[in-house]
Amino acid sequence: MESFVKLVSTVNSWVWGPWLLILLFGTHLYLTFRTGFIQKKLGLGIKLSVTKDTGGEGDVSQFGALTTALASTIGTGNIIGVGTAIAVGGPGAVLWMWLTGVFGIATKYAESLIAVKYRVKTESGAMLGGAMFALERGLKNKKAGRILGILFALFAALAAFGIGDGVQSNAVADLVQRHFNIPTWVSGLVMMVFTGLVLIGGLKSIARVCEALVPIMAFVYTVGCIICLGINIQYVGPAIKVICEAAFVPKAMGGGLLGYGLMAAARYGIARGLFSNESGMGSAPIVASAAKTENSVRQALVSMTGTFWDTVVVCLMTGLVIVSYEVAPNGSSGFSNGGALTSEAFSQIHGIGPIVLTFGLMTFAFSTILGWSYYGERGAEYLFGSKINVPYRVLYTIVVFVGAAVPLGLVWEIADTLNGLMIIPNIIAVLLLSDIIVKETNKYLPGNHIGDVDTDPIPLITDIYKERHKS
Repeated sequence: MESFVKLVSTVNSWVWGPWLLILLFGTHLYLTFRTGFIQKKLGLGIKLSVTKDTGGEGDVSQFGALTTALASTIGTGNIIGVGTAIAVGGPGAVLWMWLTGVFGIATKYAESLIAVKYRVKTESGAMLGGAMFALERGLKNKKAGRILGILFALFAALAAFGIGDGVQSNAVADLVQRHFNIPTWVSGLVMMVFTGLVLIGGLKSIARVCEALVPIMAFVYTVGCIICLGINIQYVGPAIKVICEAAFVPKAMGGGLLGYGLMAAARYGIARGLFSNESGMGSAPIVASAAKTENSVRQALVSMTGTFWDTVVVCLMTGLVIVSYEVAPNGSSGFSNGGALTSEAFSQIHGIGPIVLTFGLMTFAFSTILGWSYYGERGAEYLFGSKINVPYRVLYTIVVFVGAAVPLGLVWEIADTLNGLMIIPNIIAVLLLSDIIVKETNKYLPGNHIGDVDTDPIPLITDIYKERHKS
């Protein structure tokens, strides 16, 4: 087992080496400039996210698609992930995580746009989309596009068991056991049962639960963060200074925070930022392609707000809560475990702190489990057809229980590796199709054409199968 853990760690270190950080962050910057700094349209995206779009085809509403995507992204990455980034990469990781969110908005916009533009329909009228179809239908070299599409779908189907399943149930089971002394298998069993009940109904059932759960869980957790920051208000300023300095200069900090190098802060900040907001991974666009929307740009604007809420707001608040507590005179002696670090910071809210944190983690994790089940299932369906859907849901539900007993460090390492592998074909898609992204943006954004209906027909999946057979 020890040799396997070492192998996984070695592979993960290579995948998340400087080359991938440069590729990911560089793509965020490139798409920011190519889209004319699409972040300035964030207000429009927020407005559209709560506006009903009655003129487009799709399976769920724009808000349903957004909350399902948010359910997948607002998860343990916002709580345990931030704590892990700080514990391993130092306080400077918070700034890199935040910057990944700010510039990642453009990548989330771009990948969602091509997912909607190149989506297809099943014979029953259900929508299928994502980087796999964008690669297969969008690239001029159809053979290369098909190969890259297969790789993305494979990584997505496997990554779902890590980032969306095992990591989530493991984090909840660990925290519940620590605070309430409930065995991990009990937590795993409860989550497995509830997951199975929701997944029976497919995407529409998932979307209904997420529409109801996401606003409540985000509100409760945000209030908890605000209370913690209020308790340590005099240390918030010093915390911001520490975060900014440590992002670029190795330096020992107050409390239990150690000094770390630039690469450690950047690596864990960007990796955990991606784990949280998934910009560049290509996951959220899979559900974006199922939204009822009049055109690709409209849904892309809605989808990009998810990165803003997830990382620019929620992750930053978590980071400030932890670092402001650590720089205070009563700060902890330091932890290597992200969950323990976050837990101690929330313990400042006497009596209800652990309850608020546990509620936040449980709801965040459960919603992420639901959202990622859809992503993984669509990846598996691309590879094997619709016959795989029910077996995949069954296996996914079982892993919820199994994941609760797996060592958290190993789960994080495997999840990180699979996330990194998903990025590669997805980034190839947005870069090679960037001209299409710019063309679509210029077609619908200027002159208030955001409500125009895209008249291009959505092809049937059977037609795609025929094209594959010909090639």
